[in-house]
Amino acid sequence: MEHPRAPAHKVAAAIVTVGVSGLLWCAWRRLGRVAVTGESMAPLLRSGDHVLVWKTRAVRPGDVVAAPDPRQAGRTLLKRAVQVEGGRVWLEGDNREGSTDSRHFGPVALSSVQGRAVYRYFPPDRAGRL
Repeated sequence: MEHPRAPAHKVAAAIVTVGVSGLLWCAWRRLGRVAVTGESMAPLLRSGDHVLVWKTRAVRPGDVVAAPDPRQAGRTLLKRAVQVEGGRVWLEGDNREGSTDSRHFGPVALSSVQGRAVYRYFPPDRAGRL
């Protein structure tokens, strides 16, 4: 007796489903979320905004990055990378008068950068790419 085979289109659909699911899982693991408090990045980011952070250390000047606050353990800063050089990154807030940044605490190690802010998802009326 022959073993029945699944139709080719069902096998292909299953392979595509598994592949897409795997890609989505990998992407989800590379995303972090940060809630904005304060106005140091206004007008781009305001207190109450929530952003997705793509976990990477590939940072270029101009990127908005998440990094640990060197002054307060457990707190995450969102600042603009102004200069990346020699394993260090200089961070500044867009709202210079309302920002505590590398002008106060110096550059941070590139290895400590948690990722690039890529998308604001809340509030809905401000949602979009950064």
